Amino acid sequence: METPSSRERRTIRCAIYTRKSSEEGLDQEFNSLDAQFEACAAYIASQKAEGWKVVPERYDDGGISGGTLERPGIQRLMADVDAGRVDMIVVYKIDRLTRSLADFSRLIDRLDAANCSFVSVTQAFNTSTSMG
Repeated sequence: METPSSRERRTIRCAIYTRKSSEEGLDQEFNSLDAQFEACAAYIASQKAEGWKVVPERYDDGGISGGTLERPGIQRLMADVDAGRVDMIVVYKIDRLTRSLADFSRLIDRLDAANCSFVSVTQAFNTSTSMG
């Protein structure tokens, strides 16, 4: 009989997305994007037993408003989601992903179509579970 410990756990490829709307402070050695990334990476590390693993690619948009999806980082991220290279998007706060409810709805539809989930590490929002 197969036990949970003998089964190979599925790896969940986690992409971290960070955004900062102003360019102020982006030239610092350690900036807001880095802080968001570290918080998300720590959260993913806390889920290691569930198979979560950070993908090597960074998806950052510095100095770009969240009111549009015309951002290079989110475009690359969604292309990788559509291509099946990402299972979970991890953000510091939901508003890092988008500030538009209509765009949020479109993103969720795209994630669902690609069997991809997303989680906000500072808010109780996780689409990978029915309770999330």
